[in-house]
Amino acid sequence: MAAPIPVSNVYTFRDVRAVPDPVHSPVSEGPAVLVLDNGSFQLRAGWAGVGPALQLRSVVTRSRGGPRSLSRVGNDIPSLEPLRWLLRTPFDRNVPVNLELQELLCDHVFQKLGVTTEGCVDYPIVFTEAPCTPLHVRQMVSELLFECYRVPKVSFGIDGLYSFYDNNKDLSPASGLVVSSGYHCTHILPVLRGRLDAKNCKRINIGGYHSVTYLQRLLQLKYPGHLSAITLSRMEEILHDHCYVPEDYMDELRKWRCPNYYEENVHKMQLPFSAKLLTNVIPSEEKQERRQQQLKRLQELNTRRREEKLQQDQERLERLLYVQELLEDGQVEQFHKALVELNMDSAEELQSYIHKLGIAIEQGRQRVLGDALDSKPQTPEPPGGEQDEMEGISELEPAYNEDQMETEKAAPAVQNMFNMAEYHQMYLGTERIRVPEILFQPSLMGEDQAGLAETMQYILDRYPHEVQQELVQNVFLTGGNVMYPGIKGRMEKELLQMRPFGSSFQVSLASRPVLGAWHGASGWALQNVDCEEGWVSRKEYEEMGGEYLKEHKASNCSTAIQLPKPASRSAPPLNQETESNALATGPVQP
Repeated sequence: MAAPIPVSNVYTFRDVRAVPDPVHSPVSEGPAVLVLDNGSFQLRAGWAGVGPALQLRSVVTRSRGGPRSLSRVGNDIPSLEPLRWLLRTPFDRNVPVNLELQELLCDHVFQKLGVTTEGCVDYPIVFTEAPCTPLHVRQMVSELLFECYRVPKVSFGIDGLYSFYDNNKDLSPASGLVVSSGYHCTHILPVLRGRLDAKNCKRINIGGYHSVTYLQRLLQLKYPGHLSAITLSRMEEILHDHCYVPEDYMDELRKWRCPNYYEENVHKMQLPFSAKLLTNVIPSEEKQERRQQQLKRLQELNTRRREEKLQQDQERLERLLYVQELLEDGQVEQFHKALVELNMDSAEELQSYIHKLGIAIEQGRQRVLGDALDSKPQTPEPPGGEQDEMEGISELEPAYNEDQMETEKAAPAVQNMFNMAEYHQMYLGTERIRVPEILFQPSLMGEDQAGLAETMQYILDRYPHEVQQELVQNVFLTGGNVMYPGIKGRMEKELLQMRPFGSSFQVSLASRPVLGAWHGASGWALQNVDCEEGWVSRKEYEEMGGEYLKEHKASNCSTAIQLPKPASRSAPPLNQETESNALATGPVQP
């Protein structure tokens, strides 16, 4: 018998169901400012200085063609998996592009936060956006906030920079290299003396979403018998609770080749299964008895149907014989009417049908009689005949011995040793390090782009040595995709390899990687609620347009839309001779 399996490395899925958000009351003391951290994975909202009262998934579900009032948002959806094919998000990667879905998310947030002002949202709003957000995206969000909700003023800022300044309050002005890794993208943002250097910002199209889908693909290929149980929600749970980043990926792979290391570090994920087959083990005698009872019921049902069919055929034969007697009695007119009702054309056809029906009735009687004889108990045969029959059987089957009987008796015991729980387990070995590694090596999942360390090296090479040294003194990691255990040590090892010998650097992890952006925006809002810096008022929106941005320390750089100049209409048109001379002489050399 196999050795007992240790249960120390067996984990079960929580399968957490979302709880609908309660309705909160607005702030009654101090400045009332709404802070919305509009992430592509999760939207965090609340009153500045109070805390993020709402944390909900940025998804909306609504049946195709259904009314707007039947839409469900965020935590109002208990489980995402049954409705996965109906889920919609306003984001394309990390920027909102669907105005209608973004409006549904904002409606839900304002309703749950207790905004009771009639016809408008009469509170300032701090709204986070992605680095280097396209102008048309900011114009769409500004139009939604000013035209639909009629807010008094709005401030836009980058989530990663809010988290950076929230964790570096003592440094003024702060400099550093911000690595913000989210659900769809990873941004590397150089900050020099308190301002973002937007020209040297870089984006890697790798985030938590790619890790989840990659892990799902690996496990579905490894366990094809459990495709339906390997859902995205469970992959997210594995990613958050069981994956880690090693300092040396290749060295860690060599460790996993050792059987002892594998047994100590493998995580066994227990999938849900039904134990009904294990508890209800039916003996072979009971199975045989049930099979005989079922066969007897089928025979009785078949006999009953044959008797009903025989009775119907007899009634029809009596009807046909009555019609034939009408012809013999000379009642020709009634005979023809009866033939029309029977859908027959002549007396010969009637006679042929009577003959066939009589034969069928006789055969049916024989079958019913045979079933009745089979159902009677059989009489025992003489002793001599039984003995002769047994001797014949022994001659025909000489190879049937006691060893085969013992094997058949042992078969149920072998069947009971099958461990149903172990069959529904997924073993997480190298997947625990292989999935997070795509942040440093995107080629593992087929992406042709540079990893995190290569991109950081590329950005640092664009600065002089003095500026490089200033940036690497504060390498700051934030975002939900940097919460893997060991990622700080891996970043320190990568910097040690890329920096010159003897140089110093410092890597720090955000104290709240997920909520740091919201708390940073909340702190900025409380400090600058009465200032004009960083706030776009409704009047400025109407004058400058929706893409207008007032810069502050955590914002993007303001850039105006550059439209091509229209051609001048005052210049006289060229005649045919002038055009030919211009084509012949060619362009004028400077």
